[in-house]
Amino acid sequence: MRKRAVYFILLFNAFIFVMMTFSGVFSTRDPVLQMLLLLRYGAQYGPRVDAGDWFRLITALFVHGGILHILFNSYALYYFGLIVEDIYGTEKFLVGYFFTGIVGNLATHVFYHDTISVGASGAIFGLIGILFAAGFRKDTPFFMKPVTGVSLLPIILINVVYGFLPGTNINNAAHLGGFLSGMLLGYTMSSFSWKRRTLWRVLAIVVVSLVVLSYVFLIRQIPEIDEAIRRFKAG
Repeated sequence: MRKRAVYFILLFNAFIFVMMTFSGVFSTRDPVLQMLLLLRYGAQYGPRVDAGDWFRLITALFVHGGILHILFNSYALYYFGLIVEDIYGTEKFLVGYFFTGIVGNLATHVFYHDTISVGASGAIFGLIGILFAAGFRKDTPFFMKPVTGVSLLPIILINVVYGFLPGTNINNAAHLGGFLSGMLLGYTMSSFSWKRRTLWRVLAIVVVSLVVLSYVFLIRQIPEIDEAIRRFKAG
């Protein structure tokens, strides 16, 4: 069976979530300590990004805020991710997933600048945006109609409307940023095509390298955050 990038992302998300659980991210009731712990694992926070932590726009895609959050995102990634990867190939899937996720986090940086933000919702909505736009291309095969175009409209509308309801604590900036950038890719990428595969492979390598580099920068910062956590607990 062919290895799929979706499975590796799901496993890495689960790995980060387990580490967060054992470190007490979800059990502490102190908001300051929880914020420090979330930052330790790569959460996005506007002032930190302004200070040079650009890598948090990427690492935040692998961080989740609780069991329901990761379960919902994992199911959505498994469902839509496998469809996109099967239709477009692993290279285009990787570029699409991380490009739309980063765009979603950039929108978060603008509209929710002073809020801790985590999760892959922007990237998942990016996948939905790719499939939605693909349904309006003339060269999209007829058998893709059930998973593209207007067939996805109920899912899109329900999630967007729900995200605007008071008290839902949903990051619609990431959702809309990911979705719109996904639509752009959906209009421009051809499905089941081997054309320019070398270009997409290079782009995929660049994207994966950025993910690795982001974690190198995050790991280098962990001792500083751990020291802040120790000082906070001590006094």
